[in-house]
Amino acid sequence: MRIYMDVCCLNRPFDDQTQDKIRIESDAILAILAKCISGEWQLLSSEVLDIEIENTPDKWKKSKVYELYKLAEEKIMLNDAIAKRAAEIQMSGIKSFDSLHLASAEYSKADVFLTTDRNLVHIAGRLKLNIITENPLNWFMEVDENE
Repeated sequence: MRIYMDVCCLNRPFDDQTQDKIRIESDAILAILAKCISGEWQLLSSEVLDIEIENTPDKWKKSKVYELYKLAEEKIMLNDAIAKRAAEIQMSGIKSFDSLHLASAEYSKADVFLTTDRNLVHIAGRLKLNIITENPLNWFMEVDENE
């Protein structure tokens, strides 16, 4: 299983855990990352993730996200095909970084693109993408039940 998580996902375990939704999503993300650590699944990284993580203003959170991000085994480098596809996706109302993440995930033939951004999941679900876009909690519950 090849998994692309956006920065929202990678940040989630370091967000305010007093909110139930955030804590439960964090648990799902950590369970997914545990499967990556065990070698069952593969976490993907990208040049786009590098740029977005580097722009994180909170130094503590940035260092923690980098610790999680070290689990990634394969890095997707930006190229013309990704940039072109991202421009197509962006025309559907998806923000620039999100469109670059989706295009990178598609290009790498990831099995799933995970995000905690409910609006992004909703919009991506209406598009003809070559990737499943899902909330990590919903996706993990479904995949874990079917294994």
